[in-house]
Order: sequence, then C-alpha cells, then structure tokens
Amino acid sequence: MTPLRVLVIGRGRMGRLVADHAASHGFDVAGVLDASTNRDAAALTADRWRDVDVAIEFAAAAATPANVRALAALGMPAVIGTTGWQAEEAGLRTVVAGSTMGLVAAPNCSVAANVLAVLAGHAARLLASHPAYGAWIHEAHHAAKRDAPSGTARLLERAMREGGFDRPVDLSSTRAGHIPGIHEVGFDGPADTLTLTHTVRDRATFAHGALEAARWVVGRRGWFTMLDVLGLDSEARSPEPGAWSP
Repeated sequence: MTPLRVLVIGRGRMGRLVADHAASHGFDVAGVLDASTNRDAAALTADRWRDVDVAIEFAAAAATPANVRALAALGMPAVIGTTGWQAEEAGLRTVVAGSTMGLVAAPNCSVAANVLAVLAGHAARLLASHPAYGAWIHEAHHAAKRDAPSGTARLLERAMREGGFDRPVDLSSTRAGHIPGIHEVGFDGPADTLTLTHTVRDRATFAHGALEAARWVVGRRGWFTMLDVLGLDSEARSPEPGAWSP
C-alpha cells in the first residue's frame, strides 16, 4: 500500500511525536511547519503541498483559525489537535462547510479519553433524574498548558449536558509540573460518590489517535470529531434511562 503523505503543522512536543510515529501508521511526512515558517498560514499554498493527502495540526491556538481557513481553501483534509480556539468554532464550521475538506476537530485524540466522554454522558443521563447528586469535572496538566479548563474538560461537560444533566457542574483545573493529563468526572450524593477518571502516562497516545483520525478523514467532507472516527457517535446518543438494562 502506498503511504499517505501527511503535513505536520506545529513543531512542539505533539508535532514532533506525530512526525516520529507517522511511519508506524503508514504515513510519509511531507513536511513539518512551525510558527516561524508558517506565520499567518503563509506557508499553506497549493503549489508547495499539492502532493499532500492530509494535515495534522498541533500549533498555537491563535494560529489555528488561519490554518483552518488556508487548509479549507486548499481542500486539504485535516486533524486539529490544538485546543483553546473554540471561540472561533462557529465561523470555522461555516468555512469548512463551504469547502471540499474534511476536518476532525479533536480536543483530545486519545481513544480512552473519548470513551470517557461517552461514559460521562451515560452517567449524567442516568443521574439527571436524581437531584441529590451534584457533579464536578477536574483536570490536571503540566504547567506550560495555557488553556484552562482544558478542551477535554469542556468536551466532558458538553457530553453531560447533552445527557440531560441540567444542574451545576463545577469545573476546576490544576497546572503544575509535567503532568501529561488527568481528567476526572464525579457525581456526589448524600451517601456515595461515583468517579470516572482518565490518566495519560505517555503523550504518544495523542499522536497515535491523531494519525488514526488522519487516515480516517481522507476522502471525507465535513466537520467531524473523534467520536465519529472511533464509531462512538451512536454510543454518545444512548437510550433514555429505563430503555435498557445492564
């Protein structure tokens, strides 16, 4: 099978990990761009990347909107692993919808983290009708991570809201040391507590997920998430409580 060619946008820890693991997922790395070589998405031109099949972006959040617009103009499918740009999401969805590209927006590319989102939605749905239970989300990352709460924490909260949990959900963050990533969803009642936790031991999990998503999105058109990539979207839309039994 001929390897797909991937353009890596961002030369930080995640960009380097994507490039390092690309070959094991059947990709050739066509190039790696950083802030100095791709200022204002100036390097994303058709003549330079005409033989590229897909892009993976782990760049600074401020650069993501321009990168997405440039990739849409090229019709190049992409995986966006960067977080912190979600205030621009509505406009970027419009840009993608008007193009021929497919885009996977992935605040967390880890398989297990996305399973956590589905489980959090299920738990929220099952406990929504029990008002004695309050809920929280806590996430912890390394000191250099800029956005707080994390994109994954917001994904988890959205899953809980879509599950019908309309009571307050306390979101808190820790930024310290070199923590790769911990997310905990909790529900606390008068006499017991339910917690769901995902702990990252190796950041390579994000690179493997991003490369899996990159292969999946080639040939597709539209806006997708990792739930689509992993076939978990239908799981996220689970039956109402009482419609199934464990």
